Amino acid sequence: MQLEGSCHCGAVSFSLTSAHPYPYQRCYCSICRKTQGGGGYAINIAGDANSLKVRGRKHVAIYRARLKDEGQKRAHRSSLERHFCTTCGSGLWIFSPEWPELIHPFASAIDTPLPVPPEHTHLMLGSKAPWVEAQVQPGDKQFDIFPEESIAEWHERLGLNR
Repeated sequence: MQLEGSCHCGAVSFSLTSAHPYPYQRCYCSICRKTQGGGGYAINIAGDANSLKVRGRKHVAIYRARLKDEGQKRAHRSSLERHFCTTCGSGLWIFSPEWPELIHPFASAIDTPLPVPPEHTHLMLGSKAPWVEAQVQPGDKQFDIFPEESIAEWHERLGLNR
């Protein structure tokens, strides 16, 4: 599926292809909550990094979150690169050097109508803010941290590969 996306102010627009376009993961970690807002969670999908085309790249900056592991005194930088618009602050996509073939656009930045997922995965619930009420439906999966099932495996399990 061809996806088109943009920031709120229009300074950045992008496109990429995705074989896994269902926006089913809801991440409640403090990084997603604080950088994305949106009800206390962010939703990522997966796309082909080689197909990414960006217009307005001069308005794109990268944020690498500071992480402090339990029991450690010093924080370190995350390897994940969160791309955002420097003009309006909209989150655009995540890139991880661990999976260089993938781009994870935020569903909130996608302008193309996305398919409605038959179930959701609520992840990082252990980091959820106390005021956030997870809207868990029957059949949804819930995880205090990350699920072992990848985005591609979720699509495969449900027969949703395109």
